[in-house]
Amino acid sequence: MENNIFHLQYAMDTFYFLVCGALVMWMAAGFAMLESGLVRAKNTTEILTKNVALYSISCIMYLVCGYYFMYGGGIFLSGIESVDVAGTLSDFAGRDGGFEGGSIYSGASDFFFQVVFVATAMSIVSGAVAERMKLWAFLLFAVVMTGFIYPVEGGWTWGGNDVLGLYNLGDLGFSDFAGSGIVHMAGAAAALAGVILLGARKGKYGPNGEIHAITGANLPLATLGTFILWMGWFGFNGGSVLKLGDIANANSVAMVFLNTNAAAAGGLVAALFVARILFGKADLTMALNGALAGLVAITAEPSTPTALGATLIGAVGGVIVVFSIITLDKLKIDDPVGAISVHGVVGLFGLLVVPLTNDGASFSGQIIGALTIFTWVFVLSLFVWFLIKLVIGLRVSEEEEYEGVDLAECGMEAYPEFTSSK
Repeated sequence: MENNIFHLQYAMDTFYFLVCGALVMWMAAGFAMLESGLVRAKNTTEILTKNVALYSISCIMYLVCGYYFMYGGGIFLSGIESVDVAGTLSDFAGRDGGFEGGSIYSGASDFFFQVVFVATAMSIVSGAVAERMKLWAFLLFAVVMTGFIYPVEGGWTWGGNDVLGLYNLGDLGFSDFAGSGIVHMAGAAAALAGVILLGARKGKYGPNGEIHAITGANLPLATLGTFILWMGWFGFNGGSVLKLGDIANANSVAMVFLNTNAAAAGGLVAALFVARILFGKADLTMALNGALAGLVAITAEPSTPTALGATLIGAVGGVIVVFSIITLDKLKIDDPVGAISVHGVVGLFGLLVVPLTNDGASFSGQIIGALTIFTWVFVLSLFVWFLIKLVIGLRVSEEEEYEGVDLAECGMEAYPEFTSSK
């Protein structure tokens, strides 16, 4: 009887992990659609190429070395194998990919769930450096980001190890349930470093400090991308429960889904109202970023707030993102899709509100964790971006930027009937 229960629980938890991983993988499509909708038509093919290529690079680099840096294991180094389920629950404890924190699942499913998170962090970078970065410079950075920079800071947090001799942040009272800081703020820190070295798009800022809006080419596509991300986030947060095969965890999963949805709704409505007050119009792009901000804000702790609390957390995130986008523009930090504000500034906010509902976290631990993650990712990314700039350069020529990076980098246009460069 015990073996039957164990086999069923193992199958349920592994299957749940895989389905949630597939949902997170689908977020890659969401990022691709969102970003291609918010850039100009002449830059669409390149942004799509970046998104599909970065996902593939992430999968390979995490397989080769990233998982090792994050968890001390890897397919090529020690093996990520499905466990032998012939044993009982008691003798299963402690085995590779096995009974960890009460969760039973295949080691391969754990790897798959983790690798799609790596790709998510790298996707954040893509939109922030859009419309003026060389394709191969971006892809070269993706190799380092997904193979080393992200996995190391992940090892200090979720990995529970002391890679490179640093402390385990969890011992200091740091908690990040699904990655407001570990994934989202890390991606934004890497993006910020790249944007600083890259500079703004031509024509974005005038000589007297004026800001010129550069509108996206396809807002229906951007809206579709937001809905895809919203859907994928249920796997992002829900899968981070790690388990489904008992009553307590099933209830926890349901609460995480409820709070994730509530926070997104709160973020969108709040951003829409703030945009109406500030601009006198219902700004769709601000509303979309408000929904994403709500999702990022709740990701650090979606299991302990009430549904109303999650809505309020998301709403505050929606307010923050509008003012952050405006502020970064005034500082002449050109982010075409608002990724640094959505994932970085709101990601920090998400970390700081965790102790309000989770007594296992402390404000000091959250601040130390946030500073550690940001400093590591930003400094290393700045160094890598700078090396790439010295070797092959970061930015396309002014003429190529004017004509669009689709032709310069990919040799084809996404909408050839509508965007003729001749």
